[in-house]
Amino acid sequence: MTETLLLALVVVTALAFDFTNGFHDTGNAMATSIATRALKPKTAVTLSAVLNLVGAFMSLAVAATIAKGIVDAGVITLPVVLAGLVGGIVWNLVTWLFGIPSSSSHALVGGMVGAVLAAVGTSGVLWSGVISKVLVPALLAPVIAIAVAGLGTWFVARLTRGVPQEVSNRGFRWGQIGSASLVSLAHGTNDAQKSMGIILLALIAGGAVPADSSVPFWVILSCAVAMALGTYLGGWRVIRTLGKGLVEIDSRQGMAAETSSAAVILLSSHFGFSLSTTHVATGSVLGSGVGMPGAKVRWNVAGRMFVAWLVTLPAAGLVGAVCHWLESAIGGTAGTLAVFGLLIVTSAAIWIASRRKPVDHNNVNEAWDEEKGADLESVAATTGEVGPERVGPLPAVPTAVGPILGSVESVESLAPVGAAQGKVQA
Repeated sequence: MTETLLLALVVVTALAFDFTNGFHDTGNAMATSIATRALKPKTAVTLSAVLNLVGAFMSLAVAATIAKGIVDAGVITLPVVLAGLVGGIVWNLVTWLFGIPSSSSHALVGGMVGAVLAAVGTSGVLWSGVISKVLVPALLAPVIAIAVAGLGTWFVARLTRGVPQEVSNRGFRWGQIGSASLVSLAHGTNDAQKSMGIILLALIAGGAVPADSSVPFWVILSCAVAMALGTYLGGWRVIRTLGKGLVEIDSRQGMAAETSSAAVILLSSHFGFSLSTTHVATGSVLGSGVGMPGAKVRWNVAGRMFVAWLVTLPAAGLVGAVCHWLESAIGGTAGTLAVFGLLIVTSAAIWIASRRKPVDHNNVNEAWDEEKGADLESVAATTGEVGPERVGPLPAVPTAVGPILGSVESVESLAPVGAAQGKVQA
């Protein structure tokens, strides 16, 4: 009974990770369409959720990579899997709180590798798989996405030089609906499978399926539904950073960025690379700014995101390792329940902190301003009418993750409405 309970906790935690992955990565597909107003915010996340659900059934190559290409399945135990999942979830929630588009994929891989290192040492990690399937794609994906989106945006800008902006915007907004839909479909083919792979690892470790088993259908279905539900909630903080913080994007840039993201993600899914869709989407948005004559790219915002990317694997790995040490120190079922309880308490604390300055579909498109010394006043934009400027004092906000994510000032300037600095048209 204890083994069955432990397996159930691991499966629930894996689905919880899939849920956080959904709302953390919604912006990868829909941030630019929301920013250019090609789609209304709620319509965008609904469409993305449906297509993520469909995409999850289209391929299992990435699930196989996660289950059998990163860590040695022979040394995996259920407590190790649980500790790794907690590492991934905690990092997802921390970066979501600060509106940072970090990689859910790398958070998961980092958590699992950290837990395995704490359990059995370096022999339990398949380093060749980590390098070839995770690290190399992580380095190449954003560079390729910047290049593809930059060239695509430049080409589109050349083609539409003589077209009135109103006509151009109308046409490309329709195109954005198609390209954003393709990104959501591609996201489902890649990211939903990561939790499928983790659950398969847990089933193998718990003796529920043989070591050479493929992913059961109920696992595919449950992961697809969990990600779709998370996507529907909308990760508004991350959507705001991607849509408003990097580039003031127009519909031409939006379509070029989304099409580039979809192409790179689908190609990686075909080859089974555990690619970060966040890295691809961010690279595409940056490329759309590089390729558009006269566009301004906020490289300081991008730089802070890159720093967060660099520390994602070790930070999630550290949490995973600490969780496994805690499990071992307490021992048995009590240790497992303690780690699971710690996850619930931490998640609740982060959610409560996010309510201080909420971001939702009403204010996700408020103007981004990096001017120092003022704080955006959180005002729900329900009518779309432009009101007077309002400026408030900058509060002192302590943060335990300051050493990782930067100073309070840096974090506040990166964070979404209510935390971004400057003036806003309320």
